Amino acid sequence: MRRNWIAVASAEHVRIGRAAGFMQVCHGKAARLRRIKPGDRVAYYSPTVEFGSKNKLQAFTAIGFVLGGDPYQVDMGGGFQPYRRGVYWLPAEEAPIRPILGMLEFSAEKQNWGYQFRFGIFVISEHDMNVITAAMGLELSRAASYGW
Repeated sequence: MRRNWIAVASAEHVRIGRAAGFMQVCHGKAARLRRIKPGDRVAYYSPTVEFGSKNKLQAFTAIGFVLGGDPYQVDMGGGFQPYRRGVYWLPAEEAPIRPILGMLEFSAEKQNWGYQFRFGIFVISEHDMNVITAAMGLELSRAASYGW
């Protein structure tokens, strides 16, 4: 059974992953990536534009599905060797979260709706993924043509 995930990273980092066809979470730790399986769907939420910046974005910045294979490690130099997973990113628009907060089950009726984002990645319902998909400008029928 496929699952739906929200991963968290700056928009700057998400754009790098989109361009190269991968996702990376929690500073490259492998354990969280191992929970994600091929065929799972993932949407990236970017609280900021750049990593470590106070320049808020608070938007969904990428959406796609996880490809086959296990997490793999890359050498980025300086001893940093993060783990990544291959993802097929769909053509989608960035979507601010605030207009859809009331429609999302994970945030409904919660004053501290952003708390879950602190974990770096978490599971969401099919309903929530469909709301995010629509907010990002993807019709579900069109998304289905990509294997969605």
